[in-house]
Amino acid sequence: MAVKHEIKSQLAKLLATEDLVVEHKQVETASFNVETRVLILPLWEKASNSVYDMLVGHEVGHALFTPNDDWFLKTEVPHGIVNVCEDARIEKLMKRKYMGLAKTFYYGYSELHDDDFFNLEEEEVDTFNLADRINLYFKIGNFLDLHFTERETEIRELVGQSETFDEVLAAAKVLHEYCKEEQENKKKVADIDTLQLPMGGLPDQFDTQESGEQGEEEENDEVTHGSSSPKVEGGEGSDKSGDMTEQPTVGQSDRGGEKNEIEVKTVESLSENIQDLVSQTSAYENVYCEIPDIELDKVIASNSDVHEEIERFYAEEVRRLDIEKEHNGFEKCSNWFAREDEAFYTFKKDARKEVSYLVKEFECKKSASAYARAAIARTGVLDTAKLHTYKYNEDLFKKVTILPDGKNHGLVFLLDWSGSMQYVMKDTLKQLFNLIWFCKKVQIPFEVYAFTNEWTSNQEYSTYGGSGHHGKFYTPKTNMIAIDDQFSLMNLFTSNVNGKTLEKQMINVWRVVDSYTNWGGMNYPRKLALSGTPLNEALITFKKLLPEFQKRTKVEKVQCVVLTDGEAGPLSHHVEIQRDWEDHPYMGTRRCIPEVTFIRDRKIGRTYKIGYNYSDFTDSLLENLQDTLPTVNFIGIRILAARDGMRFARHYNTDLNELKIMEKDWKKSKSYIIKNSGYDAYIVMSSNHLNQDSEFEVKEDATKSQIKSAFAKSLKTKKLNKKVLGEFISLVV
Repeated sequence: MAVKHEIKSQLAKLLATEDLVVEHKQVETASFNVETRVLILPLWEKASNSVYDMLVGHEVGHALFTPNDDWFLKTEVPHGIVNVCEDARIEKLMKRKYMGLAKTFYYGYSELHDDDFFNLEEEEVDTFNLADRINLYFKIGNFLDLHFTERETEIRELVGQSETFDEVLAAAKVLHEYCKEEQENKKKVADIDTLQLPMGGLPDQFDTQESGEQGEEEENDEVTHGSSSPKVEGGEGSDKSGDMTEQPTVGQSDRGGEKNEIEVKTVESLSENIQDLVSQTSAYENVYCEIPDIELDKVIASNSDVHEEIERFYAEEVRRLDIEKEHNGFEKCSNWFAREDEAFYTFKKDARKEVSYLVKEFECKKSASAYARAAIARTGVLDTAKLHTYKYNEDLFKKVTILPDGKNHGLVFLLDWSGSMQYVMKDTLKQLFNLIWFCKKVQIPFEVYAFTNEWTSNQEYSTYGGSGHHGKFYTPKTNMIAIDDQFSLMNLFTSNVNGKTLEKQMINVWRVVDSYTNWGGMNYPRKLALSGTPLNEALITFKKLLPEFQKRTKVEKVQCVVLTDGEAGPLSHHVEIQRDWEDHPYMGTRRCIPEVTFIRDRKIGRTYKIGYNYSDFTDSLLENLQDTLPTVNFIGIRILAARDGMRFARHYNTDLNELKIMEKDWKKSKSYIIKNSGYDAYIVMSSNHLNQDSEFEVKEDATKSQIKSAFAKSLKTKKLNKKVLGEFISLVV
């Protein structure tokens, strides 16, 4: 079973009793930076959950209890021996701090022993030096029959009783001296055996063994490696860790290059085998990206600015066309927008029934929800009609039914303003207008934003430049998600204006949208041209925008509705690059590579992996928004072609039974709801059915069959609209 790194990160944080930053990377050993509070763990993908938990507990133990100083300056004891003593101390302290970890260490070391991580299979353990046997005793002593002399037992207990790091160094010194004595005694025995050899020289096999020992001594002259603990680097701001085998030994230089004669084989064996647990499946390093803190006033085009731009543009356009007409000898046009405006008012009149239906559904569901929470309470006033029952009835007080106040709601809409929306924008706008009129009717505060890359695309930035530049809305840092300077949110509609102004603004946008497909009509403002799909940038902005909306309107529950016809591509992240021809580092960008890129939110202590699917980046951002903003519901309305309905369903669902239900809904009503996406609910609708008119209209000379067909079509379209709107209301209440 694959290891869930996020869960292991949470385990490390809980064990450390602080909000550590935990990063899983392709390194051989773990490390901990005491200044940045970053714990780096190797990708032990091949380890079981028991072993992984044990290793995490061990590394957190070093982060908590191993001091961040140049300890090797205090002692001449080889770092391998110090590591044995320190491992015993920090694991003891971790078990004492968290009693449940005792089983974790037991099962973890049991598995390592079964897999022979200490390389004991062909070895006589009793021939190991005391440092090795003490290391085995504190790690897998439950599974071995180890023997100690009386003096060795005293040294073992001295190691086990160490409470501070200074006591560890003292115990390590005693252990080192004993190991040296032990090795000297073995050498004397070997010398005596050599003197007793027959004439003619040494046997070949003994000569080979002596040569091998000499080679080992030469190898031990180098810095030895190996431990399951993280490595320690000296100096200020360095990483703190427990891998004592990575430190240089003072004795090597102080004693004129004297060779280190003590070898702790079990430490090296364990370290080498644990390194084999590290996954090397990817050529890329894990990257943990932070979400930028957007300055909203720089990214949002205000409601007044948007409509001033539209009105200014069309005033100039009407003036130009009138002059052109007059120049050609024609009369001025009294109203260039007569056709579009008439279509708007016709739609508004026809939409009253659907808006009334929305209001009715909302009030019914809200009342039902309040009734379900109703409680019966005593008033404290005697009910005179019950006084005669005092002999057998204790309840003589009047009662009242208490209906708790329902939560007040607010709605924030995000409209896709991309080029692919050109032919469905007006039909989408109709759905949006229905919801806006509904909000006005029930007095729900609302805001409508459209994401775009065109609002500022023709402006020159003296500081930031144009497309491909970043940093206009935030301060770029390494591994921070990059937002292009051209991204903007246009505030199209707001509940802060009166009804007359709102209707005027709706007509403004109606005219703009009509011009996208009506080539013979008016042009549209350059700033409101359709653009790319900066959906992900908008969601990042909403992380700050939604709480401010909630605070300003004082609503308890916010519904965020995203209307779109497509997905957005993953964003890039910042990297600092030092170029040869520049004095200062350059802040560039690099693409977010799937499976090794994580979005990290330090405020809530969670990370979100970016997968390969085209919607994964958006789903990760939505998941983070849901974790950050628990009082906000995220509803997606996805518009797609009828032919793509089931293909899109299979992207999110592989269960055959669920797919059959969705296929049935799609055939019947050309819509279905996805519950396992990044949204709380993802409503999928066919673009082909959006533009169907629900009005019952037939020609004067229509036949009976034509009238019947038109009536059936009208009923079907109304049924679809009511189904979708009803589902929306059920999500809002």
